[in-house]
Amino acid sequence: MPVISRRVFMGAAVSVCAGAPSHAMPSALVTPVLRLPADDHPTVALTLDACPGAFDLRLARALVDLAIPTTLFLTNIWIHRNPEAVSFLQNHHDLFSLQNHGDRHLPPVLGAVPVYGLPVAGTIAAIEAEVVGGAHAVAAVSGVAPHWYRGAAALYSPDALTPIGRLGFGIGGFSLNADMGASLPARSVAARIGQARDRDVIIGHINQPLRPSGAGIAAGVAALKAQGMRFVRLPDQIAI
Repeated sequence: MPVISRRVFMGAAVSVCAGAPSHAMPSALVTPVLRLPADDHPTVALTLDACPGAFDLRLARALVDLAIPTTLFLTNIWIHRNPEAVSFLQNHHDLFSLQNHGDRHLPPVLGAVPVYGLPVAGTIAAIEAEVVGGAHAVAAVSGVAPHWYRGAAALYSPDALTPIGRLGFGIGGFSLNADMGASLPARSVAARIGQARDRDVIIGHINQPLRPSGAGIAAGVAALKAQGMRFVRLPDQIAI
């Protein structure tokens, strides 16, 4: 089983998929820290978010060339905006596991205060609709029901975690933030990935082709693989 813990955010900075400007944030939100089970070989998981935006084909092609198993968290919005990207992922289903990043990219947060410029779901019912809507969209393009959900901004109201679990989803936490919402230069991203240790779950983004962070992910992953690190997809090794 995975090792999951929680970090509590009291208005601290956090990466946001769209790189939105900072705004007041509800207090006491959590982001689960996810690590892989122990294994005989040093292993990490690369997870990339496809929030509303485009498709970093350069990064995707690099992952295919390097044969890196990757877990992608897709929003319904992104799926509908990027049909050619979806076809690319479908053609490489052996490498890419498609998981749930929500319907409208609404953070699973209660109340009415935006999270770094993103409107929040607000209620348990709306959070459940966000999760279910995203799951249906991913299943429609992958042919497989997703089992992992990562909320927008990777922040959650504590009271949202149990309802999400009841819907059958593991929370797609992480232990290493590679690109801080696709905001870092390539060299910094590669260096952060180079700090990965056995059992880390790495988060990055694949929806910002005009930013240099994608090149940094590709370089960092290539260097890790050359050092003998093994990559796995979340569903390949983690039971919910």
